[in-house]
Amino acid sequence: MANVKGAPKGARTPWQVTRSVWYAMFVREALSRTMGDRMGWFWMVFEPVAFVGIMIAIRGFIRGDRLVANADFIPWLIMGLMGFMLVREGMMRGMGAIDANRALFAYRQVQPVDPVLVRIFLEGALRSFVFLIFIAGGLMLGLDMYPDNAVRALAAWASLWCLGLGLGLVTSVAATMVPEVGKVVSMLSLPLMILSGVIMPLNSLPHWLLEYLMLNPIPHGLETLRLGFFENYKVVNGTSMLYLWLFTFTLITLGLLMHLRFVNRLKAK
Repeated sequence: MANVKGAPKGARTPWQVTRSVWYAMFVREALSRTMGDRMGWFWMVFEPVAFVGIMIAIRGFIRGDRLVANADFIPWLIMGLMGFMLVREGMMRGMGAIDANRALFAYRQVQPVDPVLVRIFLEGALRSFVFLIFIAGGLMLGLDMYPDNAVRALAAWASLWCLGLGLGLVTSVAATMVPEVGKVVSMLSLPLMILSGVIMPLNSLPHWLLEYLMLNPIPHGLETLRLGFFENYKVVNGTSMLYLWLFTFTLITLGLLMHLRFVNRLKAK
């Protein structure tokens, strides 16, 4: 007996099918990411710890703590590093999602965009958990890691997560169709970290140079994240969450359109 829409009784809706695909892929990716490598959790925590430790060790030479107004240098550095890694890992993990899940495209319910979305969501969840570990650890060590404005901090974190999603959607298509794109993106990761104000505050740079660097959307999210933790922190001139979200929405829209336009080529690549 058919229902009102003509579909067989008990048939699942497209949304139910998509949700089931995402759930199955999420469980598969989560097990692979956390259980596939016995050192997986260790490296997720050790990488930012090692980087912060190195920066603290050379702080006496660069005097970075004297350049940050109204914020402790170590928490300031941790906020920037964790926020940048959230964006970077969303971009890098999304870039390899299609090739890693190509065998699943034999099922017509699975589209190339599905593993990208699932991977970036999983990576963001893992990075959020690691960030909470850093906050708890910092508080136990007596660092000023408690947010003065939790809502602003959460909004900035979510914005950076979405920015990583937009970058991942675009690069996943570009790198799959042109493998050299992936190599270029990987090479730009370290310069992008420096130019995003993760290591040194951008306020110390000349105004004419700062105007160009602030075209990069990442500093807008990082500065807002830091402002959420330090209410008296002096953000870089020109910081705008509106600009970040306009950039993010543009990337997400472009990425989805690219997936829609090249879906057959991505499956057959």
